[in-house]
Amino acid sequence: MQRLLEAAIEDLPDDCRSVLVLREVEEMDTNEAAAALDISEKSAKVRFHRARALLRKKMFARAGVHRKEVFLFHAVRGDRLVNNVFARIAQWPLS
Repeated sequence: MQRLLEAAIEDLPDDCRSVLVLREVEEMDTNEAAAALDISEKSAKVRFHRARALLRKKMFARAGVHRKEVFLFHAVRGDRLVNNVFARIAQWPLS
């Protein structure tokens, strides 16, 4: 997984990768990253969000799956969970 993530980050455009690394790896806030790159805060935000979207797309592509396949909904388990939640809510005292 680490190699997959590193490769996907390496494939990002330079402007997106630099903001992503400063924000996520170096744990800078938006203002600090913008100052380090000598860009506006708005540009840093846009690049960061673009980098995350591109990274997500690249990770799914490299893994060879679609988002829908990653988080399959298991109807029986979901129904059981919903029924348990409603049963507990029904036991709450009315205020």
